[in-house]
Amino acid sequence: MAFIDEHTIAKLADEHGVPADVAAELAGLLRPCVCLVTYDDLPETRRADVRPAGRTGGLPALPEGVEWPNGAPFVLTVDCAALPRDSIDIELPLDGQLLFFTTFKYEPENSAVLHVPSDVPTTDDPLSKDLDDQEAEPYEPRTLYPLPGLSIDHDWYSAPATAQFADGGTDHHEVLDRFVEAVVNSVQDGPPPNSVAQIGGFSNQWQVPPDQDGLVLLAQIAGNGVDHNLFTLNLIVGTRDDIAAGRWENLQYEQQY
Repeated sequence: MAFIDEHTIAKLADEHGVPADVAAELAGLLRPCVCLVTYDDLPETRRADVRPAGRTGGLPALPEGVEWPNGAPFVLTVDCAALPRDSIDIELPLDGQLLFFTTFKYEPENSAVLHVPSDVPTTDDPLSKDLDDQEAEPYEPRTLYPLPGLSIDHDWYSAPATAQFADGGTDHHEVLDRFVEAVVNSVQDGPPPNSVAQIGGFSNQWQVPPDQDGLVLLAQIAGNGVDHNLFTLNLIVGTRDDIAAGRWENLQYEQQY
Protein backbone atom coordinates (compact mmCIF):
# COMPACT_ATOMS: atom_id res chain seq x y z
CA MET A 1 0.00 0.00 0.00
CA ALA A 2 2.24 2.82 -1.28
CA PHE A 3 -0.07 5.68 -0.37
CA ILE A 4 -0.18 4.95 3.39
CA ASP A 5 1.94 2.50 5.35
CA GLU A 6 0.68 -0.13 7.76
CA HIS A 7 2.67 1.38 10.63
CA THR A 8 0.81 4.67 10.32
CA ILE A 9 -2.57 2.92 10.34
CA ALA A 10 -1.59 0.77 13.33
CA LYS A 11 -0.30 3.83 15.22
CA LEU A 12 -3.49 5.80 14.56
CA ALA A 13 -5.64 2.81 15.53
CA ASP A 14 -3.81 2.53 18.85
CA GLU A 15 -4.22 6.27 19.48
CA HIS A 16 -7.97 6.10 18.85
CA GLY A 17 -8.67 2.85 20.66
CA VAL A 18 -9.53 0.89 17.51
CA PRO A 19 -8.80 -2.87 17.67
CA ALA A 20 -6.13 -4.23 15.32
CA ASP A 21 -8.57 -6.45 13.39
CA VAL A 22 -10.85 -3.47 12.72
CA ALA A 23 -7.91 -1.33 11.59
CA ALA A 24 -6.72 -4.09 9.24
CA GLU A 25 -10.22 -4.47 7.84
CA LEU A 26 -10.59 -0.75 7.19
CA ALA A 27 -7.11 -0.56 5.64
CA GLY A 28 -8.34 -2.99 2.98
CA LEU A 29 -11.20 -0.63 2.12
CA LEU A 30 -9.00 2.36 1.26
CA ARG A 31 -8.26 3.68 -2.21
CA PRO A 32 -5.96 6.54 -3.21
CA CYS A 33 -7.17 9.53 -5.20
CA VAL A 34 -5.93 12.89 -6.42
CA CYS A 35 -7.74 16.07 -5.44
CA LEU A 36 -7.38 19.05 -7.77
CA VAL A 37 -7.37 22.26 -5.75
CA THR A 38 -6.49 25.92 -6.11
CA TYR A 39 -3.11 27.05 -4.82
CA ASP A 40 -4.71 28.74 -1.80
CA ASP A 41 -6.31 25.43 -0.81
CA LEU A 42 -3.03 23.52 -0.85
CA PRO A 43 -1.58 22.78 2.60
CA GLU A 44 1.48 24.95 3.12
CA THR A 45 3.59 21.80 3.39
CA ARG A 46 2.68 20.90 -0.22
CA ARG A 47 3.30 24.26 -1.92
CA ALA A 48 7.03 24.03 -2.56
CA ASP A 49 7.82 23.14 -6.19
CA VAL A 50 4.23 22.07 -6.84
CA ARG A 51 3.37 21.66 -10.51
CA PRO A 52 -0.06 22.54 -12.00
CA ALA A 53 -2.13 19.53 -12.98
CA GLY A 54 -5.29 21.06 -14.37
CA ARG A 55 -7.41 24.08 -15.16
CA THR A 56 -11.05 24.95 -14.93
CA GLY A 57 -12.85 26.54 -17.85
CA GLY A 58 -11.29 28.52 -20.62
CA LEU A 59 -11.39 27.00 -24.09
CA PRO A 60 -10.45 23.41 -24.89
CA ALA A 61 -7.29 22.70 -26.89
CA LEU A 62 -8.71 20.40 -29.55
CA PRO A 63 -6.85 18.70 -32.39
CA GLU A 64 -7.57 19.89 -35.90
CA GLY A 65 -10.71 18.24 -37.25
CA VAL A 66 -12.06 17.30 -33.80
CA GLU A 67 -15.32 19.09 -33.10
CA TRP A 68 -16.63 20.32 -29.77
CA PRO A 69 -18.52 17.25 -28.48
CA ASN A 70 -22.28 17.25 -27.94
CA GLY A 71 -22.71 20.94 -27.21
CA ALA A 72 -21.89 20.55 -23.51
CA PRO A 73 -19.92 23.33 -21.77
CA PHE A 74 -16.19 22.82 -21.34
CA VAL A 75 -15.36 22.66 -17.63
CA LEU A 76 -12.01 21.02 -16.89
CA THR A 77 -8.59 20.14 -18.30
CA VAL A 78 -6.44 17.52 -16.53
CA ASP A 79 -2.74 17.17 -17.34
CA CYS A 80 -2.20 13.42 -17.13
CA ALA A 81 1.59 13.67 -16.85
CA ALA A 82 1.30 15.91 -13.77
CA LEU A 83 -0.82 13.48 -11.74
CA PRO A 84 1.02 11.65 -8.93
CA ARG A 85 0.83 8.05 -10.12
CA ASP A 86 1.09 6.41 -6.71
CA SER A 87 -2.17 8.14 -5.80
CA ILE A 88 -4.15 6.66 -8.70
CA ASP A 89 -5.25 3.03 -8.91
CA ILE A 90 -7.03 3.30 -12.26
CA GLU A 91 -5.14 3.19 -15.56
CA LEU A 92 -5.08 6.67 -17.07
CA PRO A 93 -3.02 7.91 -20.03
CA LEU A 94 0.55 8.70 -19.04
CA ASP A 95 0.59 11.99 -20.92
CA GLY A 96 -1.63 14.40 -22.78
CA GLN A 97 -4.78 16.06 -21.52
CA LEU A 98 -8.18 14.81 -20.45
CA LEU A 99 -10.86 17.31 -21.46
CA PHE A 100 -14.18 17.26 -19.61
CA PHE A 101 -17.38 18.61 -21.14
CA THR A 102 -20.50 18.67 -18.95
CA THR A 103 -23.21 20.93 -17.58
CA PHE A 104 -23.95 21.79 -13.97
CA LYS A 105 -27.25 23.53 -14.77
CA TYR A 106 -29.10 20.60 -16.30
CA GLU A 107 -28.91 16.83 -16.32
CA PRO A 108 -25.55 15.95 -17.93
CA GLU A 109 -26.83 13.80 -20.81
CA ASN A 110 -24.55 15.47 -23.37
CA SER A 111 -21.37 15.12 -21.32
CA ALA A 112 -18.15 13.84 -22.85
CA VAL A 113 -14.50 13.18 -22.04
CA LEU A 114 -11.74 13.41 -24.64
CA HIS A 115 -8.07 12.50 -24.38
CA VAL A 116 -5.65 14.58 -26.44
CA PRO A 117 -2.15 13.02 -26.59
CA SER A 118 0.77 15.34 -25.91
CA ASP A 119 2.24 14.93 -29.40
CA VAL A 120 -0.95 15.99 -31.23
CA PRO A 121 -1.02 19.65 -32.41
CA THR A 122 -4.00 21.58 -31.02
CA THR A 123 -5.68 24.96 -31.19
CA ASP A 124 -8.06 26.66 -28.77
CA ASP A 125 -11.49 25.81 -30.12
CA PRO A 126 -14.17 28.51 -30.37
CA LEU A 127 -17.32 27.96 -28.32
CA SER A 128 -19.77 25.41 -29.63
CA LYS A 129 -22.69 26.87 -31.55
CA ASP A 130 -24.94 24.36 -29.79
CA LEU A 131 -24.48 25.83 -26.33
CA ASP A 132 -27.45 27.25 -24.44
CA ASP A 133 -27.44 31.07 -24.24
CA GLN A 134 -26.90 30.77 -20.48
CA GLU A 135 -23.71 28.79 -21.08
CA ALA A 136 -22.37 30.65 -24.10
CA GLU A 137 -19.43 32.19 -22.22
CA PRO A 138 -16.43 30.10 -21.20
CA TYR A 139 -15.97 29.49 -17.51
CA GLU A 140 -13.26 31.39 -15.66
CA PRO A 141 -9.88 29.69 -16.09
CA ARG A 142 -8.29 28.78 -12.76
CA THR A 143 -5.11 26.77 -12.33
CA LEU A 144 -5.45 23.60 -10.25
CA TYR A 145 -2.80 21.67 -8.35
CA PRO A 146 -2.65 17.96 -7.41
CA LEU A 147 -3.04 16.89 -3.81
CA PRO A 148 -2.74 13.16 -3.06
CA GLY A 149 -5.72 11.97 -1.10
CA LEU A 150 -7.30 8.91 0.41
CA SER A 151 -10.86 7.64 0.17
CA ILE A 152 -12.72 4.84 1.89
CA ASP A 153 -15.42 2.47 0.68
CA HIS A 154 -18.92 3.90 1.01
CA ASP A 155 -20.04 0.94 3.12
CA TRP A 156 -16.97 0.68 5.35
CA TYR A 157 -19.11 0.75 8.48
CA SER A 158 -20.82 -2.49 7.34
CA ALA A 159 -17.60 -4.53 7.26
CA PRO A 160 -17.89 -7.46 9.72
CA ALA A 161 -15.28 -6.57 12.36
CA THR A 162 -16.12 -2.86 12.10
CA ALA A 163 -19.85 -3.47 12.49
CA GLN A 164 -19.25 -5.70 15.51
CA PHE A 165 -17.05 -3.08 17.15
CA ALA A 166 -19.61 -0.34 16.43
CA ASP A 167 -22.29 -2.37 18.18
CA GLY A 168 -20.14 -2.75 21.29
CA GLY A 169 -20.75 0.67 22.78
CA THR A 170 -22.58 3.93 22.24
CA ASP A 171 -19.35 5.82 21.65
CA HIS A 172 -17.81 3.34 19.21
CA HIS A 173 -19.32 5.01 16.13
CA GLU A 174 -17.60 8.26 17.08
CA VAL A 175 -14.34 6.40 17.72
CA LEU A 176 -14.51 4.87 14.23
CA ASP A 177 -15.35 8.20 12.59
CA ARG A 178 -12.42 9.92 14.29
CA PHE A 179 -10.06 7.09 13.33
CA VAL A 180 -11.10 7.10 9.65
CA GLU A 181 -10.83 10.91 9.60
CA ALA A 182 -7.33 10.74 11.07
CA VAL A 183 -6.23 8.13 8.50
CA VAL A 184 -7.53 10.23 5.60
CA ASN A 185 -6.06 13.45 7.00
CA SER A 186 -2.64 11.85 7.47
CA VAL A 187 -2.20 11.61 3.70
CA GLN A 188 -3.20 15.21 2.99
CA ASP A 189 -1.37 16.84 5.93
CA GLY A 190 -4.66 18.01 7.42
CA PRO A 191 -8.39 18.05 6.78
CA PRO A 192 -9.44 17.56 3.15
CA PRO A 193 -9.50 20.94 1.36
CA ASN A 194 -12.23 22.26 -0.90
CA SER A 195 -11.39 20.34 -4.04
CA VAL A 196 -12.66 21.40 -7.44
CA ALA A 197 -12.31 17.85 -8.72
CA GLN A 198 -11.24 14.40 -7.59
CA ILE A 199 -9.58 11.88 -9.87
CA GLY A 200 -9.99 8.22 -8.96
CA GLY A 201 -10.72 6.74 -5.55
CA PHE A 202 -14.18 6.28 -4.08
CA SER A 203 -16.68 9.03 -4.80
CA ASN A 204 -17.58 11.52 -2.11
CA GLN A 205 -21.18 11.27 -3.22
CA TRP A 206 -24.16 13.11 -1.73
CA GLN A 207 -26.71 10.44 -2.66
CA VAL A 208 -26.48 6.83 -3.90
CA PRO A 209 -22.88 6.22 -5.01
CA PRO A 210 -22.63 5.57 -8.77
CA ASP A 211 -19.26 3.82 -8.41
CA GLN A 212 -20.45 0.33 -7.59
CA ASP A 213 -21.57 -2.82 -9.44
CA GLY A 214 -18.38 -2.92 -11.50
CA LEU A 215 -18.12 0.83 -12.08
CA VAL A 216 -15.29 2.96 -10.66
CA LEU A 217 -14.91 6.70 -10.38
CA LEU A 218 -12.94 8.47 -13.08
CA ALA A 219 -13.68 11.95 -11.77
CA GLN A 220 -16.08 14.02 -9.73
CA ILE A 221 -16.37 17.75 -10.33
CA ALA A 222 -17.88 20.26 -7.92
CA GLY A 223 -20.24 22.63 -9.71
CA ASN A 224 -19.34 25.58 -7.50
CA GLY A 225 -15.66 24.96 -8.18
CA VAL A 226 -16.26 25.92 -11.81
CA ASP A 227 -19.51 27.91 -11.81
CA HIS A 228 -19.43 29.56 -8.40
CA ASN A 229 -23.21 29.84 -8.10
CA LEU A 230 -24.08 26.17 -8.67
CA PHE A 231 -23.93 23.69 -5.81
CA THR A 232 -24.08 20.43 -7.74
CA LEU A 233 -21.75 17.47 -8.03
CA ASN A 234 -21.09 15.74 -11.35
CA LEU A 235 -19.75 12.20 -11.12
CA ILE A 236 -18.17 10.33 -14.03
CA VAL A 237 -17.83 6.56 -13.79
CA GLY A 238 -16.92 3.62 -15.99
CA THR A 239 -15.46 0.14 -15.87
CA ARG A 240 -11.76 -0.24 -15.18
CA ASP A 241 -11.32 -1.87 -18.60
CA ASP A 242 -13.04 0.95 -20.49
CA ILE A 243 -11.03 3.61 -18.67
CA ALA A 244 -7.75 1.76 -19.25
CA ALA A 245 -8.55 1.31 -22.95
CA GLY A 246 -9.64 4.93 -23.41
CA ARG A 247 -13.19 4.00 -24.38
CA TRP A 248 -14.44 7.35 -23.12
CA GLU A 249 -17.70 7.00 -25.05
CA ASN A 250 -18.73 4.26 -22.60
CA LEU A 251 -18.51 6.49 -19.52
CA GLN A 252 -21.61 7.26 -17.47
CA TYR A 253 -22.49 10.64 -15.99
CA GLU A 254 -24.57 11.49 -12.96
CA GLN A 255 -25.42 14.75 -11.25
CA GLN A 256 -26.24 15.04 -7.55
CA TYR A 257 -27.41 18.06 -5.57
